[in-house]
Amino acid sequence: MVLAKFSWTANRERGFSLLEVLVATTLMAVGLTALAQLFGVSTRANHSAKTTTYAALLAQQKMEQLRGLTWGFDTLGLPITDTTTDISVIPEVSNGGTGLSPSPANTLGQNTTGYVDYVDRDGKSLGTGTTVPGNAVYIRRWSVEPLPTNPNNTIVLQVLVTRWRDRGTANTVTGTGRLPDEARIISVKTRKAT
Repeated sequence: MVLAKFSWTANRERGFSLLEVLVATTLMAVGLTALAQLFGVSTRANHSAKTTTYAALLAQQKMEQLRGLTWGFDTLGLPITDTTTDISVIPEVSNGGTGLSPSPANTLGQNTTGYVDYVDRDGKSLGTGTTVPGNAVYIRRWSVEPLPTNPNNTIVLQVLVTRWRDRGTANTVTGTGRLPDEARIISVKTRKAT
């Protein structure tokens, strides 16, 4: 009986068997593969979050420009609307633009002069037009629409910021949907006495 106990101890001291080493190596390889895939997913998610955040900042910047335009009443109580400021360039210009003029149909789905501007990778506005400049990274489109229940005193402002890419059917969908990595902001502006 003592001999059997000695034999068992001797076998244990020899080390791991080949089967044990293969199982441990396989488990480690599976774990490292899963970890590498998780790293890839995390990198893509971080890039997407960065792009979406930047698009939201660009959309907010354009919405602040739109909301800063005159839409109120003069001292006599007559409606006054800024319809000439060009906000498709930075800094904005007091004439030559569309201001808060009602936008044509589908300005969020296509590049419409006066209701679109292009932004490079550094956030610099590249102006307006129907043709996208070669160094543009983002396309900012906006619309100005009278609220149907109070068209003379209330407007709905929308800003859509997309990366310059083929949006597929997103441009043809009624209301123009938002894809991943894009930002869309909607606001309502009513006339106020000045």
